[in-house]
Amino acid sequence: MKLFTILYDKVMRWARHPHAGWYLAGLSFAESSFFPVPPDVMLAPMSMARPQRAWRLALLTTLASVAGGALGYLIGWLAFDAIAPFLHDWGYWGAYQQARSWFDAWGFWAIFVAGFSPIPYKVFTITAGVVSMPFLPFVIASFIGRGARFLLVALLMAWGGETMEQRLRRWVDWIGWLTLLTVVIIVAAARY
Repeated sequence: MKLFTILYDKVMRWARHPHAGWYLAGLSFAESSFFPVPPDVMLAPMSMARPQRAWRLALLTTLASVAGGALGYLIGWLAFDAIAPFLHDWGYWGAYQQARSWFDAWGFWAIFVAGFSPIPYKVFTITAGVVSMPFLPFVIASFIGRGARFLLVALLMAWGGETMEQRLRRWVDWIGWLTLLTVVIIVAAARY
């Protein structure tokens, strides 16, 4: 069954859409404060589809992500009591507690590491507001961490370019089904 090939082809068509940059910026902004899907899922195919624009796409993603992070900071600073139940309901409470301990231990470096890593960045932006991290260091750490991550993703995909796009298309069904199987095994093992 070629389910993942169909999805891959659709994503690559979307990556070449004239308004794809706006969608990427919107996703990057939303992910930094409340949305669960990381912008890498758009940035990677867009950088493969348009390698000559990879660094600009990385910059756009970074700027929108830092702006969204500022919204997350404001949510934590001004409205944490209102969103705390959602953190419990959506399974982010443990991550929030971990983020608080990281801020206590590392301060500035906690937001930098969260910006670069696949850790849910939104939890750290909200926590930065809760603990009243100074705003300018928050923005600087976010810009450096997020910028490094998105530039790395964009340049690796641009480097692969059309060759990587064709190879990935050839193997995407195997990769997709193996990933799905791995997730099912991990979930089953965690439940039992």
